[in-house]
Amino acid sequence: MKKMKKIAALLVALMMVFSMVGCSQKTSQEQGGSKELSKLEQIKKDGKLVVGTSASYPPYEFHKEIDGKDQIVGFDIEIAKEIAKDLGVELEIKDMKFEGLLAALNAGKIDIIIAGMTPTEERKKSVDFSKVYYVATQSIIVQADKAESFKTMDDLAKMVIGVQKGTTQEQIAKDLIPEQQIKGLGRVADVVLELKNGKVDGVLVESPVATAYVKRNADLAVSAIDLETGDSGSAIAIQKGGEDLVAQIDKTLDRLMSEGKIDEFVAAATELNDN
Repeated sequence: MKKMKKIAALLVALMMVFSMVGCSQKTSQEQGGSKELSKLEQIKKDGKLVVGTSASYPPYEFHKEIDGKDQIVGFDIEIAKEIAKDLGVELEIKDMKFEGLLAALNAGKIDIIIAGMTPTEERKKSVDFSKVYYVATQSIIVQADKAESFKTMDDLAKMVIGVQKGTTQEQIAKDLIPEQQIKGLGRVADVVLELKNGKVDGVLVESPVATAYVKRNADLAVSAIDLETGDSGSAIAIQKGGEDLVAQIDKTLDRLMSEGKIDEFVAAATELNDN
């Protein structure tokens, strides 16, 4: 009988130990000790949204001196401000080369990319995208005094075309002309400078960007070459697995589009670039 009592007491003691361990684990989980925060939760906890962009792409994003201070402005930046406002956090902009944006996103150096980026199938393999918030056609900038020489797709075959590396425009150029006729640089401003210096015959960019550069440079013009590229527009890139962040961003974009704000941002950014 005594032996049975000892065994019973031992079993009760073991049950109490396991119960305490279970409660301890439950308490730890309830306190969030072992729960990994989602990207949206982490952004809200940090109180800051870090946006990666490539600020040489007016009117999307570009540098402008305002009140004696260099600032990054553009309609993408206005959209970023609205997203941060809806999240209730501060906004931080990081300017970098376009081709390095996806790597920076997946390395956790930035939270999202807003840079006039087209959500191609290839890019979707490594990141998620918001809904498309703006669609633009493609144009080619040429030297104004040579505009009559470059008017048709046949003329394109004899041109050296400049593009921003890592962009949809680089891939479009590869689909249209031999790769040896393509010159890629990290920033659109650098490619346009190559055009002005006669190092390339044209620069392939989205139409609003082409219009913005031509208005600021009397020696440049938009070529009459009609490019039918089936452009799929621009979207915001987010790390894979950030479905809650994507949903929140889409909610902001829906609001901006329903209010007609994005068109207002584009018009204001284009005017700011002109002045």
